[in-house]
Amino acid sequence: MGDLVSFEPQRFNSTIFAPVRKKKFVLPNVQVTDYAAEGKSLARLDGKVIFIEGAVPGDIADVFITKNKKDWAEGKAIRFETLSKDRVTPFCKHFGVCGGCKWQMLPYEKQLQYKQQEAEQNLKRIGKIPLPVISPIIGARETIHYRNKLEFTFSNKRYLSNQEIKQEGEIGQQNALGYHVPKIFDKIIDITECFLMDEINNLVRNTIRDFAEVNNYSYYNIKEHEGWLRNIIIRNCSTGQLMINLVFGYDDADQIKNICNHLLEKIPGISTLLFTINPKWNDSLSDLDPQVYFGPGYVIEKLQDLEFKISPKSFFQTNTKQAEQLYTVAKDLASLTGTEIVYDLYCGTGSIGIFLSKQAKKIIGVDVIAEAIENAKENAMLNDVGNAEFFSGDVIDICNSEFFTLHGYPDVIITDPPRAGMHEKLINKLLQIAAPKIVYVSCNVATQARDIGLLSERYSVEKIQPVDMFPHTHHIECVCLLRLK
Repeated sequence: MGDLVSFEPQRFNSTIFAPVRKKKFVLPNVQVTDYAAEGKSLARLDGKVIFIEGAVPGDIADVFITKNKKDWAEGKAIRFETLSKDRVTPFCKHFGVCGGCKWQMLPYEKQLQYKQQEAEQNLKRIGKIPLPVISPIIGARETIHYRNKLEFTFSNKRYLSNQEIKQEGEIGQQNALGYHVPKIFDKIIDITECFLMDEINNLVRNTIRDFAEVNNYSYYNIKEHEGWLRNIIIRNCSTGQLMINLVFGYDDADQIKNICNHLLEKIPGISTLLFTINPKWNDSLSDLDPQVYFGPGYVIEKLQDLEFKISPKSFFQTNTKQAEQLYTVAKDLASLTGTEIVYDLYCGTGSIGIFLSKQAKKIIGVDVIAEAIENAKENAMLNDVGNAEFFSGDVIDICNSEFFTLHGYPDVIITDPPRAGMHEKLINKLLQIAAPKIVYVSCNVATQARDIGLLSERYSVEKIQPVDMFPHTHHIECVCLLRLK
């Protein structure tokens, strides 16, 4: 870690530590004793808790303290005196710089153990309500090549290692195509291999990089808002269909034609090739219109025997095989008999509702994003699902007495909110609706715990099932069944 170890190591006690409370410094030979949360481990010294990034329980490490409070501190392991016996050798050469798979140094069984621990601690500590025994986390059968979507960024400001910075002479090429460095918005790691998707992602990315270098295409500069090449978005489906969306900073018909034709020539099996012109300062595509260069403009993904049409701006679970596991859990907890009216909130492109449709009398999907609702309607038609209807708007506004009179009151509510969880107004609405069952699908156990605590006014938690969607990361999905008291 280079320059960080030049800080003077200090003992962590009240006498020496107090005068340097706001300074950054290194603590030597810290014994890492337990897992904390969100990929960090912890140590306890002189009555203080230290949350440590880049370490695992059993390590003894020098820790660079970056934040220091009265009762706790945060830091990063920068040198290891002793490595934990639980460690394994990371499989990716970008490990330690790239923030994508921070747990490669842990065997998968340990990853699942710590995810189970975090889910249980969050639900108990934040929810503060009686809970059933939490079921063992469902692990992934495939721990590499599991993502169906990846996005890479072009930048003319390549991230440089400390060794490169210290070396004498002029540093070579500065262009990069890869991932953002964690907590550094304007630097990109030049990724040459990635194990999150199968080899097609490396072939696409490296083919484009080589062609761009030969043709001297300009890479984007986020600070100056200049440059032509901005992003690549790859969607590789389990059906074998491949969608690539190239994002450019400005329109240049000749260059777009050249790079697109080169990709079609060099990459076998492209189903749909698109390009998007993004003249904005941010990378969001929600308000932009991707243009079809080749193919139908969408791909088809499958969940079991169901097909889903995915357009370039559609949301779809990025781990197809584990999405089947997740939705099966939701279906099992809903325990439908064929007579129930199911409301699918935050329904997106309708995947959960359609997945449950054969076991339900009626599916009512609601989402605030109009384009997602259009995709949901198309997906219902694609799968010949005639008992599902989808509505665009805020559930707080849509689900009124008139709506219930027309469509029926829900017997089961499925809610799958974003990481921030449900808005308090929606929670109050759910308490008012008082459906017999709520199946809460979450990608953030902390906000889920907060929400079920608020719902406990009228609901008790009956079952809890964590699911691992993203091996080698600290992310956890969790499904809870809530029953009306």
